Parts: sequence; C-alpha cells; structure tokens
Amino acid sequence: MHDERRRIEERVQRLHDQRIKTAIYAATVPFEVEAWQAPGEPVPFEEAAAASYEPFAMGTPWGPPWGTTWFRMRGRVPEDWAGRRVEAVIDLGFVGDWPGNQAEALVHLPDGTPLKAVNPLNQYVAIAKAATGGETVDYLVEAASNPDILADNFSKVTPLGDKLTAGDKPLYTFRGADIAILDEEVWHLDLDVQVLRELMLELGEHDPRRHEIAHALDRAMDLLDLDDVSGSAPAVREALKPVLARPAHASAHTVSGVGHAHIDSAWLWPIRETKRKTSRTFSNVTSLADEYDDFVFACSQAQQYEWVRDNYPKVWSRIQESVKKGQWAPVGGMWVESDGNLPGGEAVARQFIHGKRFFMDHFGIETKGVWLPDSFGYNAAYPQIAKLAGNEWFLTQKISWNQTNRFPHHTFWWEGIDGTRIFTHFPPVDTYNARFSGEEMSRAVRNYQEKGGATRSLAPFGWGDGGGGPTREIMERARRLADLEGSAKVVVEHPDEFFAKAREEYPDAPVWVGELYLELHRATYTSQARTKQGNRRSEHLLREAELWATTAALHAPGYAYPYEKLDRLWKTVLLHQFHDILPGSSIAWVHREAEAEYARVAGELKELTDAAVAALGDGGTHVFNTSPYDRAEVLRTADGAPVFVEVPASGSAPLADARPPQPVTVNGRVLDNGLVRVEIAEDGTLSSVRDLRAGREVLAEPGNLLRLHTDLPNYWDAWDIDKHYKNRYTDLLDASSVTVVEQDPLIGAIRVERDFGKGSKITQTITVRAGSPRIDIETDIDWHETEKILKAAFPVDIRAPHSSAEIQFGHIQRPTHTNTSWEAARFEVSGHRWVHIGEPGYGVAVINDSTYGHDVSRTVREDGGTTTTVRLSLVRAPRIPDPEADQGRHRFTYALLPGATIEDAVAEGYALNLPLRTAEAAGAPAPVVSVEGDGITVEAVKLADDTSGDVVVRLYESRGGRARGVLRTGFPLAGAQITDLLERPLEDADIADGGVRVTLRPFQILTLRLRRG
Repeated sequence: MHDERRRIEERVQRLHDQRIKTAIYAATVPFEVEAWQAPGEPVPFEEAAAASYEPFAMGTPWGPPWGTTWFRMRGRVPEDWAGRRVEAVIDLGFVGDWPGNQAEALVHLPDGTPLKAVNPLNQYVAIAKAATGGETVDYLVEAASNPDILADNFSKVTPLGDKLTAGDKPLYTFRGADIAILDEEVWHLDLDVQVLRELMLELGEHDPRRHEIAHALDRAMDLLDLDDVSGSAPAVREALKPVLARPAHASAHTVSGVGHAHIDSAWLWPIRETKRKTSRTFSNVTSLADEYDDFVFACSQAQQYEWVRDNYPKVWSRIQESVKKGQWAPVGGMWVESDGNLPGGEAVARQFIHGKRFFMDHFGIETKGVWLPDSFGYNAAYPQIAKLAGNEWFLTQKISWNQTNRFPHHTFWWEGIDGTRIFTHFPPVDTYNARFSGEEMSRAVRNYQEKGGATRSLAPFGWGDGGGGPTREIMERARRLADLEGSAKVVVEHPDEFFAKAREEYPDAPVWVGELYLELHRATYTSQARTKQGNRRSEHLLREAELWATTAALHAPGYAYPYEKLDRLWKTVLLHQFHDILPGSSIAWVHREAEAEYARVAGELKELTDAAVAALGDGGTHVFNTSPYDRAEVLRTADGAPVFVEVPASGSAPLADARPPQPVTVNGRVLDNGLVRVEIAEDGTLSSVRDLRAGREVLAEPGNLLRLHTDLPNYWDAWDIDKHYKNRYTDLLDASSVTVVEQDPLIGAIRVERDFGKGSKITQTITVRAGSPRIDIETDIDWHETEKILKAAFPVDIRAPHSSAEIQFGHIQRPTHTNTSWEAARFEVSGHRWVHIGEPGYGVAVINDSTYGHDVSRTVREDGGTTTTVRLSLVRAPRIPDPEADQGRHRFTYALLPGATIEDAVAEGYALNLPLRTAEAAGAPAPVVSVEGDGITVEAVKLADDTSGDVVVRLYESRGGRARGVLRTGFPLAGAQITDLLERPLEDADIADGGVRVTLRPFQILTLRLRRG
C-alpha cells in the first residue's frame, strides 16, 4: 500500500510540474525590446518616455545595483489568436524563491498610465480576455534592479546595501518578454491539481480522504494526453470535479482570508524604493480587484498611501474606487507600522492620530483595528493607547517567532498596564504572506490554541515587500478551499468582519496581562545607536517646540502657531519609527539617510522653538523648562559659566543665581556635594557611591564597569542577541588617564579615557552638580569594533524582586529572577528613559538620554547580601545587513540616581532628556498649564489640530497608583472637555476653583481640550 501511494504521489507531481504547468501558455510571440538605462536616481515617466532607446536582446545582462532600466516593448497579437485570452509575460531574470527584495517592474501605457507590476510570482499583464486579433501592444516598463541583500540567508556580509558601495556590475539577465495565449482550462487544471495534491499530502496515513484524493488524481492523470495537454484538460478537470465538490465537515475550522501585501517602509531598500514598491503592488491589487468581485485587500500605513497619492495619482484614483466598492480595506490606523517598543508614548499616540485622520479625510473611513503583523514585540501601554484612538481590535503575527516559549493563545483579550483590554488575534497560520497551500491550511488548524472555545482564525494572504501582493492563483485556491472536505474552510472577508465574528463566538476569551515580549530580535533595542538617538532627541524637540509655540500663541500678539511645519516634522519622525528603521535592522543606505533626516528635523525644530521664544519679547535672559516637573539645578550659561537656577514646570524664569544647598568639593578622585560622595578608582570605575542622605553605600561592586562582549548571534546579526553572548567578554579596566576636568562649587567632574580593541576609544566625564544626587556619565565613543556589544554595569547593594522600566505612559515591572522559562527568556529587555530597582525604603535609578536595551540580574554574595545589577547596552557592531553598522562616533549621557523613588526616576528622566535652555524674553509668562497633585505628569501641550485655538493637554498617572489633583491654566479658562486621542469630545471635564479637577487610575492617560476665555 505504501509503495502504491508513493507511486501515485510521484506520478502526480511529475505530470503537474513537467507537463501541466508548462502548458499554461499555449503559444507565444516575442516583443521587440529596446532599453534605456536611467542615470543615477529614478526619473519621472515623462523623462523616460522622451529618452533615446537602444535595441535590447533577450539573454542580455542588465541592471546595476539600485539602478533603473526602462524597456520599451512593442508587439502585435496574431490575427489567429482571436477569441483567446492574451497576456504579456515578462521575466526580468528573477532569482531565488523570495518574490520581494530583487528585480521588479511597473508596466506603463505610452500615455503614462500604470497598468500593473511584474514580479517573480506575478509575471503577466493582461492584454485581452478575448482578443480580436491584430491588437498592437506598446509598453514602457520601469524595471528596478534592486540587489538581493540576503541572498545567502542572512549570512553574507555585502556592500550592496548602499549605492555608495554597491558598484555597477549588472545583477540580472533578461530571460523573456512575450505576448502569450493563456490556456485557461490548463491554468485551472494546474490549480485543481495543486490544491488536491497538497491537501492529500497533509492528511493522515489512515485518513480515507487521503486515499480518495490519491486515487482520484491517479485516475484523472490517465486522461491526460501528454501530446495534447490542452485538448485533454477539460476531461481531466471533469474527472476531478467530484473530489473537489465534497463539502467540508460541519465542524471544520474557518480561515478568514484577507488580501495583504506587507511592504516594509524601508528595510533592504531605501525609502525612495518603497515609494515605487507601493505603486507596483497597489497597481496589481486594483487590477486583481477588477477580476475578482469577492476579493478584499487590507492595507495599513497611511504614509504609503500618501506616497502613492503624491507620486502616482492614477493609481491613487484606482485605490479610491476600490475603497468605495468595499474591496480595499484601510486598516491599522497608524502612520506606519512602527516598532512596538521604542517610540515614546506621545509618538505612539501621534501614529494613530495622523494615521486615522488620513483615512478619515481621504476615504471617510475610521479604521477599527491595530494592524501590526511584523513588529518585534509590543509594549504594555498599547491596549489603552489603541482604545483611546477608537480601535476595537489588535492583530499581530510576530510572537509566533518566539525562541523559547510558545504563546498560549491565538484569540484573547490583551490587558495593558492601566487595565484596558483589547480583543487580540494571532493568525495560527504563522505568516502574513499566506498563499493557502495545503501545508499552511494544515498548520493553521494544528496550531490553533482555541479549539473547543472558538472555530475561526485570520490569514493575511499575498506576497509582500515588492512581491506584488495577492495573486489570481491565490484567489483561485481560496475559492477551491471555500468548502472542501479535509481542509479548513476559507472565506475572503474584511478583517472587521472576522473580528466581529470571532468576538461574538468567543466573548470570554482568555486574558493576557502585560507586554507582548518577543523572545527574539532583542538586539533591535540597541543596533544603529545613532538612529535611536535621533528618534529620542526628535521626540523631545517636538515636545519642546509645541510647548513654546503654544506659550507664544497665548502670550505673544501676532505670533502664528506653526501647524503645517509641526505636522510635517511629526510625520517625518513617525516614518522613521518604522519597524526596520528605528530598530536598526535596515541597510546602510536607510540609516545614512535617517541620520541626515534627524539632523534636518533638529535644525527646523530649533528654529521653531527659537522663533516662539523670541516672540515673547526681548527683556533679559530667561531660563525655559520644558519638563513637566519643577527644576532646581545647575545650568551652563552661553559663556559656559555654571549657575544654579530654579524654574517651574513647563515654564520659565529670569536667569538668576539661586543659592544651592551645598557646594561641590573635589578631593583627588572624590566628588562630594553633600548628597552623594563618588569615589573613582585608578582604573576609572566607580569604586564607591555613598548616599549621604541615607547613610549607605549604593554599590556592591565597582560601578560603571564597561564590559565588551563577543556578539555573534546564530542568524540575524542586526536583529538578535543570543544568550551565549554573556559567556565571552573583556572588562575595560585599563584607563589611559583619569583627570579632574572641573572643580567649581557648582560642578565637579573627572574625565576617564580608555583605548581598546581595534583602535576604539572611550572618553567619559563623570559629573556631580550642586543640589542633585544624580551622577552623570557623559560618554564619547569612537567605535571601531565588529561583532561586539558594549555594556555598562551598575551592581547595586539592593535586594530587588523586580526591576521597573519606563515604557510609554508608565512603566512595567519585570522579575529579576528566572524561576520560569518565560523569565529566563527576558535576558535582554527594553526601556525608555530610566530603569529603577528598589527594596522597601530605598531605590536606585539608572537614567539615559538615548539607549533602550538593558538587562537586570541579581546574585547572592558570600556575606548573604544580594547584588542587583543593571546593565545598559550602549553600542553594538553587527555586520548584516549593514557591514559598517554603528562604526564611528557616538555621544550620549547616562546617569546613576541614588535614593530614587519611581517619581524621582520619572522627573530626572525628563530632566536629562529635556535640558534647560536660555533665551532673551520680555518676561516669564505663566506656564500654559501646571498641575497640583502628585503622580500626574503632563506629556504634551499643544494647540488643537482643528486650528480653533483650543489648548490640548495630554497627561497620565506615572507612579502606578491613584492620583487626584487640579490642572491650572496660565490663561482664562472658559471650558474643558475630556477627549479621545483625536481630540474628539467624550465628556465635559470637572471645572472647579478656576482649574480642572483630575482623578486618574494607575497609568491612565487623559486628554483635555481647554477652551480659552
């Protein structure tokens, strides 16, 4: 029996692959082809149409890396093809089995109308469903010769990731460009056989259905005339009809298919190429919608829609029509599919604000769900942020990549740090590029964790990243699998419909509380440090510009709030939070451009802030505090002199030298300001940090220990840190110099210089300032290591059962032990401005201005005490996909804050990231808003987006407890409303005694819209 089954399977496979598939196109005639190589960057259609073309022969190499070659293709449909379905078939010389990340092209008519893209698994362009014969065909084909960066499965270092280093050797060899007859009967037979054969192979050995299909295929192949596949195809299909018509079992799992084309907004190609990828894919999708009335395509990322609107207006018009017909479903409601961990809280809010508004403005549609299939884990504030933006559901797939633990649910309620829950689904098909193969259908059913409680799952289908999206072949598979015995049932529908049905049948789905941590890709918290620093700095500069622009709009007659500029700059920052740019997993070209964009953004935001402050007048030097907390600290004036100042939260004060509590003393390598005493060893580490207020030593071992680890993960260099990195390391204990560089009553500083490795150098300035227990470590690294990671360790004499790390609008606690495999898997985690560890009565925070990755561990000492160690990940040196990742100069600051509560960590995190600024101003206007009440933190102050002049304030509870207080305004208050993130009213706020009463649950976010009197 086994031999007979094997004979049938081998027979069917050979006949399918070698005879049926090769007969799909019945006849061909070649195009006449000419070519023109565009110089440099891509050019508009009009320029290409006017260029001089040269004859081009098939079999000719073409396409330098990142080049654009335009092909003019002309031909004529033979007269005797009348009545037949005729197509253009173009093979640019596609390579490998990945339909994206290689050559692709967009086919235009002579008038510039984009028709359809040509991709490795989607090579046709329809000419006529029923040709009349004699039609002339004239195309201009814009072909991109993008290199296959990961051709060797993430293992080869290549210079192809930047046009500056890629060279000009042609990458592809053009194989064919033909006008062809599509034999529709053979094409359908090909799909019939594929679907049945794949289903048969997935069914169990003892399943009668498997044997039924096998024998049906065997009998059908007897009817196939090898000399006339086309003529015999109808008889073969007729023989297969009964086995294809057998309905699925009543209890069969239902897969909701949603057309999809996951297009990374930048990754192994630059942003400029994504603009073309979207036009190609969207051309394909709108073309497919014309062929299949039951087709539904879900597409996220408002930024990509805007690119198509601005650069391909004819494709944009087709999208609008498809949306009206209900075949195109805008989803996700975010500007881009951003990273799920690294963007700040306000930035995540703006992702939804800008994304949802775009879809409402251009399509009249408010998206209902969060669509993030590919980001690398998701912070625990997402449920609340998503719900406040008007979302009802959340979808991702990436958690299926977990390295250690299998996530226990596919459909569940996800509960965030504030208690908000959102209905969530992970497709058990474990891909967002499904094609409805037998293996995928079997996997979806096999994986599905909710058996017995629910019966349906979702499957996004289509080729992504330039693969062209869904294809007609995938749609035909879906139709055959709609109701087929032995398989899950497939229904193509809008994701909103799937989520409504899933929630209705499973309202008591299980609950997952806290972050969705991806047990993989942990290096994305650290790789490409300059990109991450650019993001962090941009977020804080945007906050600063909005606050002072609002202040000027309220207090400076004639000042115009820069709505358009702020909108544009926010969108630039949001774009670069895409989940391969900000995480550092893109090619060199992407990160080179990102650094330049962040520099431009910083320059423009400085101009906006300077203009706002200048509008307040010229009456002497004032100090401006963007932080939501009052500040009393040392500031350097324009001439570099230190001065101790006091400035209210979100406000300003005249530059006046206040008296600090106690001066700083410097005695050898000891810094002392009456609050802390810091001793620096000969090797440059912190040998002692004494908290003089608490009367205790903070460190259990030398602090600020720099440890250089070998860092070569098993697969994805830029993405991963594997646990074995800890096993090999070098402690950087050789200091070339330890020097006192500042000795002032307000500031004491010691500089430590180290040379190490392959010519790398670290200069660190350890600073103590009057009136503050914070110990700053300003760091300048000239980095030339490869396949290394540098960490800075602070072993603290605290027994901490958990660490607390700042995330968006709050913080998350993580155990410091590894009792379970779930805890052990979190050996590298993310946080924002601070990490806090504590025991009852005492805590310590480690604060930073641009790093995200860290680890926390604890050990028991011989004296019985416990050491809890916080280690910041400072810089890495992966080589794939960017061989020069992180090489060169890095400047950043991190700090140790002894005796810190959570509230202290929050305040100092803002202070380090929002330095005080000085400027000339006529006076110190009252802060736009101020808060009376502990635990209430203002995150954003701006004017309402509708240009009404209303003031919008976003605040949150930051300690993790209940908070009550009053929000005061620096202007006459005529009314206040609580709104959603999009500034739409939810209810009236409680106004009393000239302010707004605020009551918050732990980590609650509140947006207030304040009307001026």
